[in-house]
Amino acid sequence: MPGMNSGLSPADPTIVAAFRSALIHQWAIIVGIFLLLLLLYGATRSWVPASAPARRLATAAEPRARRLLRIGFGILWAFDGILQAQPKMAAGMPSQVIEPTAANSPAWVQHLVNWGGTAWSYHPIEAGASAVWIQVGIGLWLIVAERGWWSRAGGLASVGWGLVVWVFGESFGGIFAPGLTLLFGAPGAVLIYVVAGALIALPERAWRTSLIGRLMLAGVGAFFVGMAVLQAWPGRGFWQGTAGGQPGTLTSMVQSMAGTSQPHVLSSVVSAFGSFTAGHGFAVNLFAVIALAVLGAAFLSGRPRLVRAAVIAGTVFCLADWVLIEDFGFLGGLGTDPNSMIPFILLFTAGYLALTPLPSPQSAAAPAAEPAAGDATEPAAPSPEPAPVPGRLRGLLRPAALRESVATTSARSVVALGALGVIIVGAAPMAAASANRNADPILAQALVGSTAPVDQPAPAFQLTSQDGRRVSLASLHGKVLLLTFLDPVCNTDCPVIAQEMKAAWTMLGPAGRHVDLVAIVANPTYLSTVFTQAFSKQEGLSAMPNWLYLTGTLGQLRRVWGQYGIDVQNEPAGAMSAHNDVAFVIDSSGHVRQELSDDPGPATSSTQSSFAVLLSGAAQQVLRSH
Repeated sequence: MPGMNSGLSPADPTIVAAFRSALIHQWAIIVGIFLLLLLLYGATRSWVPASAPARRLATAAEPRARRLLRIGFGILWAFDGILQAQPKMAAGMPSQVIEPTAANSPAWVQHLVNWGGTAWSYHPIEAGASAVWIQVGIGLWLIVAERGWWSRAGGLASVGWGLVVWVFGESFGGIFAPGLTLLFGAPGAVLIYVVAGALIALPERAWRTSLIGRLMLAGVGAFFVGMAVLQAWPGRGFWQGTAGGQPGTLTSMVQSMAGTSQPHVLSSVVSAFGSFTAGHGFAVNLFAVIALAVLGAAFLSGRPRLVRAAVIAGTVFCLADWVLIEDFGFLGGLGTDPNSMIPFILLFTAGYLALTPLPSPQSAAAPAAEPAAGDATEPAAPSPEPAPVPGRLRGLLRPAALRESVATTSARSVVALGALGVIIVGAAPMAAASANRNADPILAQALVGSTAPVDQPAPAFQLTSQDGRRVSLASLHGKVLLLTFLDPVCNTDCPVIAQEMKAAWTMLGPAGRHVDLVAIVANPTYLSTVFTQAFSKQEGLSAMPNWLYLTGTLGQLRRVWGQYGIDVQNEPAGAMSAHNDVAFVIDSSGHVRQELSDDPGPATSSTQSSFAVLLSGAAQQVLRSH
């Protein structure tokens, strides 16, 4: 997909080092946030007099089903965040995860995913770090926020981020692509995170009856039955272990997972199952269809005993699929989550727990004895109605109410607030980067290597501009020069470099009036101004007042090439010349201040923009120093 692939190796040491550095710096900020919160927590609690113990309201325990979803999916989110911290994730996520996932989807899905993936390609360090901390933060938030609106807000955060990942990271879970099957992760693991987050966000009273359990199990059951029908549908390749000497759909899925990088014992198990599927594809698919249909029917029945058996059988089935077909989901390559089987187990197990809720302590206790006749005890006064919200807010601002609020604040709430800080630490840099339409210069630095600043006189020259004027280096003193060498008949690198220089000048804004863009012909055959004029017009540079494309006699050019270290190879007439791509930043007094390769490399939109940022940054640095 154009614009998504940066053209860099995911293991590029410059990108990996920058990603690691960003994570370490943000980790230091996060540690500081938690230390600050703990200090404030300890200090504010000292406001409460020892003789005035905090009043805590007695509340029923959190429903088992909700606790399972909250903690289970909190752990999954945190684990996913840790997976996002893999060194190759920053550069590899667009090209090795997002793009292959969307490859088989319709064009409109690819365009949408490409739009989102381009932001990652342009800003890989910020995007990679944001995914780490947002997911770790959501996971920590869900784990520690046990009750109330704060806990429900954690569920909503899971829904929001989960939908972003489902659309742009999983391409809608592949539901629009051929070969859709639950056995390989449909409808996308993170969509189950979204469902769980929505359930966690429900008011707690919704969990006090069995209705929510019946609805959860009915939803899972209907989905399993639908997946059974899809798995059994003829012509989708699941019934054949091999077809025409080629592996069938399911066989190829298993074999592809066996080939990923992982411990030998695991690859042996998956490879053995792939061989078994190749020889007994019909039997394997028949078992999967029957298992999904039976499990779905049992969940739809809503009968506790039947559902309990289905939960046990479903857990065994999902674990077998997780190991033999999904291959744990995150091993090899750049796995971002453990795939869908573990989330499904959590979901239907929570549905069973919600179907059979434990009695509340009030209902389990013996009824209070009625007062005896003649007892003078007055009936308890009814609880007052809660005050309107404005009145409650005014009450909270009173010193006594503030002291009580601080006293009743738990350490869990403080940690949950810190988790929100973790999310902000990850999201804020990416939000700022996304507003910048120019790519991170780290991409260009990774391609060109490190550049050391220099300070030496630039070799003098006296050549002819594209409009026939005599131009010397001395005549350009007073301005910063971005100087490079271009072949006027080149149709590969040179037009890209010219556009990068043009973009760099645009990025300079008002400071651009102090900068000239200078190119010198790098072709021993096509020397005349006819060719420099044609190139300038072709690249939209003719109207730029500070653009100079210089040429001269072959002797003059050879002398300049040698002085600047440009190796131009004379190709047969009619062909482009071969030359090294180098850019020089020359200050207003005629000294070379920086020399860097401007080879566009893969010439993707992200690397082109990154080179332009690098060039404009070098020019700004020289301008500031004078």
